Amino acid sequence: MISSQRLEDRINSLARIGMTEEGGVTRLALTDEDRKAHQLVRSWMEQAGMSVRVDAAGNLIGRKEGTNPQARPVVMGSHIDSVGNGGKFDGTIGVIGGIEVVQHIAEENISITRPVEVIAFCEEEGSRFQSGGIFGSRAMTGKITPADLEIRDANGISRRQALADFGLNPDELFTKAIRRKGEMALYLEMHIEQGPVLEQKGIPVGIVTGITGLSLTEIIVEGKPNHVGATPMGMRHDALLGACEIATGIEEICLSYGSPAVGTVGTMEVFPGQVNIVPGRVVMTTDVRDLDVERRESILQRIRNHAESVAGRRGLTVSFDTKLKANPALCSQEIIEVMKRESERMSLSYLEMPSGAGHDAQLMAELADMGMIFVRSTGGSHNPREYASMEDITLGTELLSRVALHYLNAEEV
Repeated sequence: MISSQRLEDRINSLARIGMTEEGGVTRLALTDEDRKAHQLVRSWMEQAGMSVRVDAAGNLIGRKEGTNPQARPVVMGSHIDSVGNGGKFDGTIGVIGGIEVVQHIAEENISITRPVEVIAFCEEEGSRFQSGGIFGSRAMTGKITPADLEIRDANGISRRQALADFGLNPDELFTKAIRRKGEMALYLEMHIEQGPVLEQKGIPVGIVTGITGLSLTEIIVEGKPNHVGATPMGMRHDALLGACEIATGIEEICLSYGSPAVGTVGTMEVFPGQVNIVPGRVVMTTDVRDLDVERRESILQRIRNHAESVAGRRGLTVSFDTKLKANPALCSQEIIEVMKRESERMSLSYLEMPSGAGHDAQLMAELADMGMIFVRSTGGSHNPREYASMEDITLGTELLSRVALHYLNAEEV
């Protein structure tokens, strides 16, 4: 049986590493807190009968062999890093739930043909190095470049140095961390929804149909800094006002496309940032997502056109720097059908739905068929109020277990 008490105890134990005064969690990748979390999660993996290793990208990987060690493994995973003052459920329930599935197999002496792996991916959030996240899964799919290792955190520490301080060889990241397409039988991930849909509909779990593709772009608006008292309103080249007009235009453009398209200006830095100087430069980031890559690219082009129009009218210049692009990833229809069938056997209500948030599953879909389970959550996400009930988490883990076992003993995948 899946142990609800053990799930709860482990979620709370992990949350104490990096706990904030507000009751949230700050556990950034490759820090001392992350090291302590690795040690704790490793101990749980070992209790479940797994051999454990950390690859060159900082991914913590547990593996339990099946009766046919040559068979391709069924892989489950998520992440254990957090945003600053985030919640204790984001990512962690997928890792702890995956371990619980393997411990269930060990305790019940369930025979499995295929090996099973559980992965805690490194730096899914991207909060330490501010480079878009999903670092560990990008490394696993061969998408990391040498430039990614030179990015520095707020304290001036490069990612290369952080990996080395963690006891890893960063140069091996380009060879030993990469997994080949077809090496895995399939990939499964359980995650809190991070949105209001399941709660509003009174449904405990979601069966994910696909993950929207994000594009993270830095937009730089250049004007002319000048004295606020001596420069008439009609003679200003105010970069901040131009940036604000671009930002509201992003909202209007995405609204015109309808769901699941979303666009967000998440940061805006104003220079020189003094009360008596007309802003001369603004650097802002915009995050655009959609389940259809052609629609996303159309949205991005309209944003570019809008920004250039605003800049031309206001006497500004504007430039664009794409920081990260991740293509949409559709979940395997066959895995969706298995999830639906097992949910019905459990008499479990479910909703088929897309994921607006990015996940490691998005990258793993390039290596194998992929499926995701959402667990109902409240209080939003990326904040201390983030919450999911143990009843829902246990139901999600039971579904994860049933789906994993279906494939662990399947002759063909």
